[in-house]
Amino acid sequence: MNKLLLKCKVCGSYTLGPTCRKCGSSEVASPHPPKFSPDDRYLRYRLRERYSEKEPTNGVNG
Repeated sequence: MNKLLLKCKVCGSYTLGPTCRKCGSSEVASPHPPKFSPDDRYLRYRLRERYSEKEPTNGVNG
């Protein structure tokens, strides 16, 4: 088993099995962040993807 603790994407509860006991959903994922490495070759692409989704504001209100 890769990770023991899993988090349900539907209701947000934690489980140890492949399905959620609370809602019965099989949409569970690891709640742990990926490991950090200073030699990360893909950091540039992740940051570009993260900040390209946000629309820049031009400072005009209204």
